[in-house]
Amino acid sequence: MSAAHAPRPHGTPQPHGTIPQQTPPQQGPAARRAAVAERVLAAGSATAADLAERFGVSLMTIHRDLDDLERQGVVRKFRGGVTAQPSAVFESNVQYRLKTMRAAKEAVADHALRSVEPGMAIMLDDSTTALEIARLLRLGKITPLTVVTNFLEAVNLLAGRRGIHLMALGGDYDPLHSSFLGVSCVEAVQALRVDVCFASTSAVHGGYAYHQEQHIVSVKRAMLDSAARRVLLIDHTKLARPALHRVAPLSRFDLLLVDDGASPEALRDLDEHQVRYEVCATKGDDDRAGAT
Repeated sequence: MSAAHAPRPHGTPQPHGTIPQQTPPQQGPAARRAAVAERVLAAGSATAADLAERFGVSLMTIHRDLDDLERQGVVRKFRGGVTAQPSAVFESNVQYRLKTMRAAKEAVADHALRSVEPGMAIMLDDSTTALEIARLLRLGKITPLTVVTNFLEAVNLLAGRRGIHLMALGGDYDPLHSSFLGVSCVEAVQALRVDVCFASTSAVHGGYAYHQEQHIVSVKRAMLDSAARRVLLIDHTKLARPALHRVAPLSRFDLLLVDDGASPEALRDLDEHQVRYEVCATKGDDDRAGAT
């Protein structure tokens, strides 16, 4: 055997310029599932085959990961893949909703501020559309103001802001929505009376507002009952979209705000149901389906 091919004794250093091959470190199941969830939430949807290849695991393993994420309510499986997008019975995870239809939500929120005056008490639901109102209120241009909300994201935005009296509604914390829900939250809402409630829903169809999840519907209904004036905030993708549970007739709202992506047909349907609405001009384009 030539010296060039003779085996090196254990511990002999590699020849200069040689790079030893290393096996990439394997993620544990929990870390991998978190990475899979992050990938799907960022992309909106993915196939199981693509995810298996990306994470270097078998299809069987990736399907177990997706089954676990579906049980947690993070994603929704379909044949051959998975999605974070909503359906008639599935509400998207809050982390996905925070990234969708931003320009439309900003336009609606900016328009909604016309209904807010110093000295008012307002209520914000746990929608990411209402969260855009909180972002604007954080600037401190409308004070003093009392803000009531069950949305932890809004609480974190407004906590400690000068001129804003923040009231956080308690209840059972739901990590998928980053909000407080349940009987305790409903009872807390019922003990209050505010000037304006700003709320959003997942779907508007046939003169009614709808949402996928019944435990959220009960909180939204309580919020509407506790307000002197009610404003519905939606982006145009929610018009004529299905969702399982009826929240309220559109006649319960004093005003519906929608972005300028709404089609003439959708606006004609609102006219036919005698809904008072205003169209809000957007400043940019969005490329994903909306979520509350």
